[in-house]
Amino acid sequence: MTFKNKDALCIVKDLIKTIQDNKNYLSDIDGKIGDGDHGINMNKGFTLCEKRLEGKEYSMSEGFGLLGQALLNDIGGSMGPLYGLFFDELARTSQKSEDIDANVFEKMFRSALEAVQEIGNAKKGDKTLLDTLIPSMEAYSSALSSGKDFSACLEDMKIAAEDGMQSTKDMAARIGRASRLGERSRGVLDAGATSCYLIINSIACSIQNLLKNLCN
Repeated sequence: MTFKNKDALCIVKDLIKTIQDNKNYLSDIDGKIGDGDHGINMNKGFTLCEKRLEGKEYSMSEGFGLLGQALLNDIGGSMGPLYGLFFDELARTSQKSEDIDANVFEKMFRSALEAVQEIGNAKKGDKTLLDTLIPSMEAYSSALSSGKDFSACLEDMKIAAEDGMQSTKDMAARIGRASRLGERSRGVLDAGATSCYLIINSIACSIQNLLKNLCN
């Protein structure tokens, strides 16, 4: 099961719409224990990318690269560099691959996760996006190792991402602005973990649709 890199800009376009549709939700979550600007900042970066894509043909990798640049250079907050590097790595790791299969995607995602881990000092359990990102990577790799096909691996990834996001509700923040609240940060989802779930779920669903269309 594969799809063509050059024909998969829909993955990036779907991502942009996902963030735009959820900008208020993300800011509402962030406002409970943070600055309340996560959705605003994310929407700014994704919408800038959308404008740069207008009327042009791009591959998936090129779209990810433009998205990474917008998030790195044009939005505020702590999440811009993290997500900027995340999408830069997705772009870099896939740019030489004409066909994207389950193994290529694993390399893309693992490289993106490692880039995020390298620039921060957070770890799983700290109530951050890593509580979504790490379990989803582990679930995908486990499914791939067990012989599941591309779409089934993505399905396991989506489930683990949602479970990871939900797990942050019962955590006390140990890093970032929310950590100053200590135990009072329990009972609320982490905004970064939530946006990470939305991103992973959107990418996975878009790829599954591409694979389905090619298989039908």
